[in-house]
Amino acid sequence: MQSQAFGDPAGAPVLLIMGVMSSMLWWPERFCEELAAQGRYVIRYDQRDTGLSTHYAPGEPGYSFGDLSEDAIAVLDGYRIEAAHLVGMSMGGFVAQEAALRHPRRVLTLTLISTSPIGIVGLPSSTKAYKEHSAAAEHIDWSNLEAIADFMRRDSAMLAGTRHPHDAEAVSNLIARDMDRATSFVSATNHFMLLSGDKAATLNASKIVAPLLAIHGTSDPLFPIEHGEAFTQVAPNAQLHRIAGGGHEIHDRDIDEMVRAIADRTRLSPSG
Repeated sequence: MQSQAFGDPAGAPVLLIMGVMSSMLWWPERFCEELAAQGRYVIRYDQRDTGLSTHYAPGEPGYSFGDLSEDAIAVLDGYRIEAAHLVGMSMGGFVAQEAALRHPRRVLTLTLISTSPIGIVGLPSSTKAYKEHSAAAEHIDWSNLEAIADFMRRDSAMLAGTRHPHDAEAVSNLIARDMDRATSFVSATNHFMLLSGDKAATLNASKIVAPLLAIHGTSDPLFPIEHGEAFTQVAPNAQLHRIAGGGHEIHDRDIDEMVRAIADRTRLSPSG
């Protein structure tokens, strides 16, 4: 499993877990570097079927969603880290929650960006515009890299917030870098099969014991702000940091605010 670390290994460890179809490159380097500058030892990694990690034939993932949470713990083992602060983005937030529920002693704090609490029902669905955009994915040739890239560019634009202009050029360059680097980029579509029903039904965010910070954009079209708010209603030790006008993204202009919030929350631990 491919990974990269930033900062002093003596600092408090922070493990970053990215979302669907996204390698570790989707954690901006400036985000990682600024968090490391706060005295954190920051680790980002490629989940299965992304980047340079193990990949499987498209449509045939040889792993479960639970395996992704075990992978997060395996990364800590690889760095000989007993416990860390976990930060998950979107699908990575589900992975982080599951890791925290399965291995509570390995998780110092949990920061969940643009995600939703596991096992909680009745929350608002995506916006109508995003649903219509997402439905168009059924007609894409998912074996065609250019078709995938085009969809991802449009998807990033749809997920953008209202606070800052969408940087289409930067996103396009990131998608190209991710595709060029990946061993088998098409295999990343296996993540959709996991999201369609592989999360353990017995797991519930209300049982998370680690101090929890939800960072959520108020204009998130995929998981409306109520998803972020729900963490404070169901988890016993949760706080919410709203990104005014923020979308389902880590926008360059929001990095400073996000890093400050994460640095403050991770100071709760003796290791932070």
